[in-house]
Amino acid sequence: MGQKRMPREVRERQMLDAAVVAFARHGYQAASMDDIAEAAGVSKPLVYLYLKSKEDLFMACVRREVGALVAAVREGTRERELTADQQLWRGLTAFFAHTAARPDGVAVLYRARTQGEPFAREVAAMRVEIVTIVTALLGQAAQDAGCGELAEREVSGLAHALVGAAESLAEWANSRSCASADSSSAKDTAATLMNFCWAGLENLMTGRPWMAPGH
Repeated sequence: MGQKRMPREVRERQMLDAAVVAFARHGYQAASMDDIAEAAGVSKPLVYLYLKSKEDLFMACVRREVGALVAAVREGTRERELTADQQLWRGLTAFFAHTAARPDGVAVLYRARTQGEPFAREVAAMRVEIVTIVTALLGQAAQDAGCGELAEREVSGLAHALVGAAESLAEWANSRSCASADSSSAKDTAATLMNFCWAGLENLMTGRPWMAPGH
């Protein structure tokens, strides 16, 4: 009997796995389609048959990593019976656990931001989605504390700062090979950012914002 054919989705996943590693370590321009095909255990013509072009292959990698990261954050914040701050802490923990477990995926998203359109647009849309989740949770936390009048601009600014800090910290850790999928490490990193954010949020809620000299 002949060897059973591998399902297309399995073969394509192997190609994407190999491509993510190649793009993460060598960049879009330097990554070799020959090397990707060899690492995936397929011929280069088969890669082109499935993914059409190097650009399409890179886009497929970006979209897969975007989807996986957003799904991890949503899963972390899904328990609505928890308080908003607990949901946010769990979301951050899920974010850091995911990025530590998939450093090559994080590197691909970083490269996509600097590669230009249309790749940067995919990452920008992901950031908007995550910022929206964080903004809602910060706003809910302010309401729960009896500060529903807190300015939308202030909450949105804190959310952008928090997400930016999380992204930067994940990239820094991975670039220094400090990333670890250990759950306690992810929780500690998330707690650090929560303390950073909550100090600012508490000052805003209690009417003690930082003011520049002369204002």
